[in-house]
Amino acid sequence: MPGDSHLPKALQGLRIPAVASPLFIISVPALVIAQCKAGVIGSFPALNAREGEGEPPLLEAWLREITEELDRHNQENPDTPAAPFAVNQIVHRSNTRLDRDIDLCVKWKVPVWITSLGARVEVNDAAHSCGGIALHDIINNTFAKKAIEKGADGLIAVAAGAGGHAGQQSPFALVREIREWFDGPVLLSGSIATGDALLAAQAMGADLGYIGSPFIATEEANAAQDYKDMIVDSGAEDIVYSSLFTGVWGNYLKGSVRNAGMDPDDLPIGDVSTMSFGSDREKPKAWKHIWGSGQGIGAVKSVGPAANIVDRIEKEYHAAYARLQDRMA
Repeated sequence: MPGDSHLPKALQGLRIPAVASPLFIISVPALVIAQCKAGVIGSFPALNAREGEGEPPLLEAWLREITEELDRHNQENPDTPAAPFAVNQIVHRSNTRLDRDIDLCVKWKVPVWITSLGARVEVNDAAHSCGGIALHDIINNTFAKKAIEKGADGLIAVAAGAGGHAGQQSPFALVREIREWFDGPVLLSGSIATGDALLAAQAMGADLGYIGSPFIATEEANAAQDYKDMIVDSGAEDIVYSSLFTGVWGNYLKGSVRNAGMDPDDLPIGDVSTMSFGSDREKPKAWKHIWGSGQGIGAVKSVGPAANIVDRIEKEYHAAYARLQDRMA
């Protein structure tokens, strides 16, 4: 099987070569802890930890809960330790919490930092100051080069078919162009929902897969039951690519768009200037139940524990590798 000795320590020794992507609203400590215990890097957006004005930082409570629970697990299970966890920082000018959240992540020595919507030297420096690594998500080769120039340790190539904010480029083209000049860690996002897709990502040059949408349909996910059920009942044809809802192009479940009273096949173009991650941000009422999803959800057949997702993908991954060896013999 492909080795991982060339990767930073935080990305080595995983049960399968995968990082669970940070899901807006959905990723909470229960899900992150379950993902890490199952052997993949679990993650959450810092902004998911919301608190009211004057309240103690909920983010710190989450960091404490995750750190202490994973430490306890590792003490009790030295032969099967949990994977590290990651925190996603939205590096956008409207995120007024960014500096505070960075300080908290440094304090709790977060091992893996994922940055989105902007690459900044000071964020990468903060990650390095506490022994962490910084991975930046990008949708094209130009943004990839900027991220590395500003000190990111690795890249998350968000290709066509990824859930939420996603690029339009084929993963074959995007990973190929990055690998022409960059030999550091590359994660691939875009319909990585099976072990076959995970192995294919490595075959084309990525080191790890970035898995999001399958974890929506899990018991630990902070998602409405209707959302989870729609993931199970939908496939690639049930995804619409639109910029209307945030101003940035992304993939969403057509069923949720219809339920909000809109035609998924006739959506206007969004305005990127409306994007906001400030504390006063508020979605239009009709958009509160627009649900993001990637195109790989046809592989999701039921709602269950997050560990079941990892179990299934691991079995498929090894089976795909064995099948490929037979074909190449």
